[in-house]
Amino acid sequence: MTKRDKKPSMRRKLFLSLGSIAAALLLTCVISILEYQRMSNFVSELIASNINSLNQSRKLASMVENYHLGMLAVVVENDISRMPDFNNGAFSAQCDTLIASFTASSKARQLVGPVLQSFSDYVSTSQQFDQIFLSADVDPGKWFFETLQPSYNQVRDNLDSLSRAIHNELRDNSENFDAGFYRGVMPGFVCVGVGLLLVFLLTYFIIVFYVNPLMKMASGIDNYRSAGKRYNVSFDGDDQIADINTGITELVEENLELKRRVKDLREDRQKLFKDLQQE
Repeated sequence: MTKRDKKPSMRRKLFLSLGSIAAALLLTCVISILEYQRMSNFVSELIASNINSLNQSRKLASMVENYHLGMLAVVVENDISRMPDFNNGAFSAQCDTLIASFTASSKARQLVGPVLQSFSDYVSTSQQFDQIFLSADVDPGKWFFETLQPSYNQVRDNLDSLSRAIHNELRDNSENFDAGFYRGVMPGFVCVGVGLLLVFLLTYFIIVFYVNPLMKMASGIDNYRSAGKRYNVSFDGDDQIADINTGITELVEENLELKRRVKDLREDRQKLFKDLQQE
């Protein structure tokens, strides 16, 4: 018998069944891990970018606030020698760093322009303080609260709007991270569901094609041994279970044939013994 003529092996069937379950579980687990890792890295980068942007906006607000407090000190003490020197280059560099921290699709990126414009207006207004201080017609305190303070408030409002936009993006990205987590673990739930389904199908397969035939064969052998009934078990199949059933059927038939021969021989001997006694 060649390998092509061999019937399907029980071992091969069970191995393929269990292997398909293992492969399905492994595949879905790998997909789940890769999906979660991809979403985690992507959203984590967005969250890190939002946090960096938020820190940069706070630095801008701190720079403007310190300068404004310095201007207030000059007005209160009426000492122009304490006039603060604002570093425009550092502020511009900080703005560039803030812009670079935003993603291309960030809505907060569009709010940096109004911050720069309002700050430019504020600095231009503050530079008029030398003339105001030397003028005898204008009260520096009144000018500060009526002219410079509204300009400063506009800068603060724009910075607050920028911070709120960054906070909103941070919140949205955090929610996306949660959603991404559920999307990442969803293949795991699918994996469990598929695994349970395959286990159920494998259990059904083993019961139908192996357990039930073995129970029929055991019942047929018990009936033959206890009641002498003919072994006539039959079921569909072409594997080793079917071969065993065929072998048992042939052995039982041969045993029955042997019993018939022994019985015939015993009857012939008894008949011959009777004939000899009659003679």
